[in-house]
Amino acid sequence: MSIKQSSIIQVDTMSFLKKLAKNNNREWFEKHKEDYLKAQQNLISFADALIAEMNKHDQLETPSGKKSLYRIYNDVRFSKDKTPYSPRFAGYLKRLKPGLRGGYYYWIKPGASRIACGFAYPNAEDLNRARKDIEYNYEGWRKLLSRKTIQSAFGEMTGEQVKTTPRGFDKDHPAIDLLRYKNYWFEISFTDAEVTSPNFVKTVNQKFKSIRPFFDYMSSVLTTNENGEPL
Repeated sequence: MSIKQSSIIQVDTMSFLKKLAKNNNREWFEKHKEDYLKAQQNLISFADALIAEMNKHDQLETPSGKKSLYRIYNDVRFSKDKTPYSPRFAGYLKRLKPGLRGGYYYWIKPGASRIACGFAYPNAEDLNRARKDIEYNYEGWRKLLSRKTIQSAFGEMTGEQVKTTPRGFDKDHPAIDLLRYKNYWFEISFTDAEVTSPNFVKTVNQKFKSIRPFFDYMSSVLTTNENGEPL
């Protein structure tokens, strides 16, 4: 896998984000608009390269790095934080629906860069379907989540959990710890040096590829009913 120089996240891009964090105001931003556009294009090139690599082993609905990027502008209308900009570059890569479920995320922020993947906000129907599958196939879930490829890439699954017991499920179920999850999330952080390494696209691609067994299983669950029949 060869990486174009333009796809490597540049030290200048990280420097811009550091400066923006210290000068989070419109006047400074407008004076440094060209620096922002250069840094933004760097992240678009990175995401383009990542999408190209991931489409070799997955099918993404997100067509380009530009389409994956979140806005850098904060919506301050209903927020206590009135700073106009979010000093990070972040994005979301969608899998091709309806058959493929799950999503991939990246945040590039000095001192706090990370990637994540999973099911961030499953709707009530999908969440109940996943819990029903855990209820009857919890041993399969534990085996899947303990796979070496997943453990070495992300460690344990994380995510929000209900404090007690989900409605309609047994509080004494042997997998009550799994049933309590409200979302199914895998996340890992990176240092600035790792982010600006020439191998970062390759690293992220491999991390995301490692989660495919879980995504493939969840896709089969969420596209069938409890009898395994297609929806």
